[in-house]
Order: sequence, then structure tokens, then C-alpha cells
Amino acid sequence: MIIQSARLAASQLLQPRFRGVVWKSLGLTLLLFFGMWLGLDLVVSTFLTPLLGSWPWITSIVVWLLGAGVLVGAGFLLAPVTAIFAGLFLDDVAEHVEENHYPQDKAGKALPIAVSVWLAIKFTALVIGANLLALMLVLLPGINFAVFFLVNGYLLGREYFQFAAMRFHGEKDAAILRKKHSLEVFLSGLVIAGFMAVPILNLFTPIFAAIMMVHVQKTIGARQASLAPSAQ
Repeated sequence: MIIQSARLAASQLLQPRFRGVVWKSLGLTLLLFFGMWLGLDLVVSTFLTPLLGSWPWITSIVVWLLGAGVLVGAGFLLAPVTAIFAGLFLDDVAEHVEENHYPQDKAGKALPIAVSVWLAIKFTALVIGANLLALMLVLLPGINFAVFFLVNGYLLGREYFQFAAMRFHGEKDAAILRKKHSLEVFLSGLVIAGFMAVPILNLFTPIFAAIMMVHVQKTIGARQASLAPSAQ
């Protein structure tokens, strides 16, 4: 089930509709970074330059360090911030998968925009925290690698399955379903974590994860439906 879901997600990833989500998310991210850079430049020119006017060389060093910091920060935050914006379009992704692969099933309901934004921000904050933890363990070869995959596998699996399930269930019922199938959800999360670990591909992580978890959730739902009559 998990391998098949991952294959389906990978095969659909470059379809025009999904590529559009990636480009929109990346464009909004770059626009945000550009706005931050303009804001930083305004702060420097308004406050720092007049303050250090007598020492232009210090101003140049500070500006250079700030610029380098922005570049490093942008490199680290590019994928997470892109994920936040991509979270705004994940219902479109899920809807497209459901329409094309499960037309006979009841259509899922899009999450309220406030819920989508909150889930995207919460997920991104958790992943950034997990990655920082892995970086803190960089002096312990092997352990940081394991921490990255185990923690991110758990978080990615939990959040994206929750998203897919909440299109058909309330939040509490979706959480119960996730816990009932926690091993499958975790293993699916490990696949997504491996995808996220690859540079450039990590920009597509939200789309890949959403597509994959729709398939996983649908498979679990079909299995439960087939077992229901025998349980009566």
C-alpha cells in the first residue's frame, strides 16, 4: 500500500495542476523574502548608516554580515516557508487526486482557510524544530541522521494524514483513525522524510506528501469498508 501510494504520488507530481501549486508557493516565498530584504535595507539606511556615519567601513561589514545572514536564512527557510504557502493549496491537490482516482467515492470537503493556515504553520514549526534538533546532534554521526528521519517521519506522517482524513472526518475522528493505523502512517511519513531530504525535491514535499496521503487514506478507508460487513 505505502509503496504503491508513493509511486502514484511521484507519477502525478509533475502534472500541470500540481506544478502550478509549486510555482505559486515558490513565487509567494520569494516575494516574502524580497520584502524582508527591502525591509532590512530600509532599517539599515534609516538607522544604522546615520549612526555609523563616521565609520563607513563598519557599516560595510555590518551590511555584508546582514546580507550573508539573509542568504543563509533564506536557504534554510526556503522549503519550510514554501510549505506554508503550499498548505493554502493542498485542498486543490487532494480534490484533483480524488476526482481522477476515486470518482466513485464521496468527494471530500475542503478545510476552512483558517484551519488550513493553522495546520500549515503548525506543521512547518514542528519540522523546523525537528531539523534544528538534528543539527544540534551533528557531532554524533549516525544519531542525527536517525533523528532526522524518525522525528520527521512521525511529524510528516501525522500532519499530512490528518489533513487527508479531515476532508472526510472531524478532527477528533481523523485523529482516532490516524492512531488506529499509526504504523502505516509512520512508515508513509518515513517515505516523505526521505523525499524531503533531497535538495530541490524538498520544494515539492508538500505536494508529494498530500498526494501520497490521499492515496493512503483512501486505501485505509476502502479496507475498513470491506471489513465492516464481516464485523456485523
